[in-house]
Amino acid sequence: MTSYCDHCGRPAGEGDHAACLAARAMEPPRHCARCARRMVVQVTPLGWSARCVEHGTMSG
Repeated sequence: MTSYCDHCGRPAGEGDHAACLAARAMEPPRHCARCARRMVVQVTPLGWSARCVEHGTMSG
């Protein structure tokens, strides 16, 4: 099963994702790590939630 970068949506095993990892320190995920679909993201003062149509909701 292929996993994807949750910041840029490209396959995690391809290319350099150092910039994505640095961005994720301050931002919620934008793409589902399981299917690479763009997620609906809501940021609140207390955290964030991201919802994939296929795989459901995650929060942080």
